[in-house]
Amino acid sequence: MLLLDWPITEKPTGQVALVGAGPGDPELITRKAWRLLEAADVVVYDALVSDELMAELATNTRRIYVGKRKGQHSMPQQAICQLLVDLARQGLQVVRLKGGDPLIFGRLTEEITALDQAGIGWQIIPGITAAAGCAAQCGFSLTERGKAPRLRLITAHSCDDRPINWADLAHQDETLVFYMGLSMAATISAKLQHHGLPGDWPVLLVERGTHHNQRQLRCTLADMHTRIVSEQFKSPTLIYVGQVVAEVASSQQQQMPLKQIC
Repeated sequence: MLLLDWPITEKPTGQVALVGAGPGDPELITRKAWRLLEAADVVVYDALVSDELMAELATNTRRIYVGKRKGQHSMPQQAICQLLVDLARQGLQVVRLKGGDPLIFGRLTEEITALDQAGIGWQIIPGITAAAGCAAQCGFSLTERGKAPRLRLITAHSCDDRPINWADLAHQDETLVFYMGLSMAATISAKLQHHGLPGDWPVLLVERGTHHNQRQLRCTLADMHTRIVSEQFKSPTLIYVGQVVAEVASSQQQQMPLKQIC
């Protein structure tokens, strides 16, 4: 049941907006997403939604945290789906706020299915995904003619333990971006090298991308895992693999000003 916007009726019917918060910087949220946040009765939000963005919400907006970190789930997915249904049935305007873009590794279909089965109206507001937001902040293009005409976004952790086809990923004419891949860095390095990428293939690590304390480090496929351990990188960290990051400067920690584009 897809609605273009929340309807205005004498007796409001609860609706759910599934909204992308962007990669971290609170200014990287769409105008429509912010308008819905301003109108929301309750915001159900994830771990990757920035504290700075949440601090800008109206003080009377109810907030429910349902964040997931590795090994630490504040609420199982089935319970989150039921929560959205229950809140909407109370006649509330609900924003389900997800980090980045909810259409990319956001478990969106499970929540939409639950809403459809309950007869709850919903809409999707996309956001800037972390791969694009962090690349912009670091100053490089995800694709480049003659170097990387293809882009792949990969989750290193699958809910159903589906195996990754590493041979299919080991191409030199594309950019790979691994989400949730920090704990699998050694495997990523070993498998891609085993299937043909050279050990000196460029890698860029971006921790807490677009936040004021963003950290980035350029390394190689061969030494990626060692550098992650020695430099104590923490989640959330994106792993970029490909020629497009070969010239990106490393920065252990810095205040990252937005680049002006003319």
